[in-house]
This record gives sequence, C-alpha cells and structure tokens, in this order.
Amino acid sequence: MFKVLLESENIKLQPLQNSDFERLFAVASDPKIWEQHPNKDRWKRDVFENFFDGAMKSGNAFLIIDKKSGEVAGSTRFYDFNEEENSILIGYTFYGTKFWGSGMNAEVKKLMLDYIFTRVDLVKFHVGKENFRSRRAMEKLGAKFQQEITVAYFGEPDRENVEYRIYKKDYLDAQPSSISAPK
Repeated sequence: MFKVLLESENIKLQPLQNSDFERLFAVASDPKIWEQHPNKDRWKRDVFENFFDGAMKSGNAFLIIDKKSGEVAGSTRFYDFNEEENSILIGYTFYGTKFWGSGMNAEVKKLMLDYIFTRVDLVKFHVGKENFRSRRAMEKLGAKFQQEITVAYFGEPDRENVEYRIYKKDYLDAQPSSISAPK
C-alpha cells in the first residue's frame, strides 16, 4: 500500500523484503523479546515464519535499521487501513534487546506517525494486554487507552489486547512548532 522508505538521522525504515528473513530472524530468535508479547513463541523459527509471512502479506511492513551500526534492530508495520473512519493500525513491532531503552521506539513511531498523518486522521495500536513495556511506550507517545479488545492475529489464535489511539489533530497539536514566536 505505502512501500515507502522512512529515515531520520539515526534510523532507516525500509520496506520489508523476502530476502530479509534471515537477518530479521537472527534478531527475533531471542525468547526475551517475546516474553510480554501475546505470542510468546515467536522466537521459534516455524512460528516466526508465520509472523514474517503476515508481515509480507500486509504490504506495509518495515525492517528497522540502526543507521549508526547498520544492524537490523527489529520490525514494525502499518496494517488494517479502514477507509470509512480513515484510520490505520501500527503494530507488530519488536526490537532486539540491545535497542531497548535506547529511545529507538519513540523515533520509529515519530517517523511513522509524521508520514501516516498526511494520509489518515486516526492511528490505532493494539498491544498485548500484559505487555506493560509497550503499554508504557504508547502512553509516552501520547496515545490514549480506549478499550480491551480481542484481536485475531495473522495465522495465530485470538489474543487479549488493549487498544490505544492517537488522532491527527491531537498529534499535530502536541508537536513542537518549527516557527518561533516573536519576542
């Protein structure tokens, strides 16, 4: 759908390709990454193959690259565009543990939100109900808790999640102005 390269000084989000599987699985094969995620077995190759297949079929998945080291840091994606409410979801995000606490998630989400809010009015996030690390990250972004929800993951059983939302107007109002006020 979007197939766009998004970049900042530190991060590159490049469209995920089939040839990225091994590099991404090298990151994803750490069980610690998935401890709080709804599917705790994604570190297993066969389970991750399904996750990767869903990412490729979404058409909007990204490989997250740390530009300073050139390392694959993880993956994220846009999915489930809803034309009627002009919304999209951002999710299926994970990072290698060495990138936890680095500020990378905030920078990745800013790149994605800056881009997608030129196209939609609402972004939703589904987060595993017990994924407290990701829930805190959503709140730091300014996303607001909406509800508990059961989510059907690609090729996996339904999982209990919580939904967060950010509206375009609220997001834009919270961004620092690039024009200084006269003194």
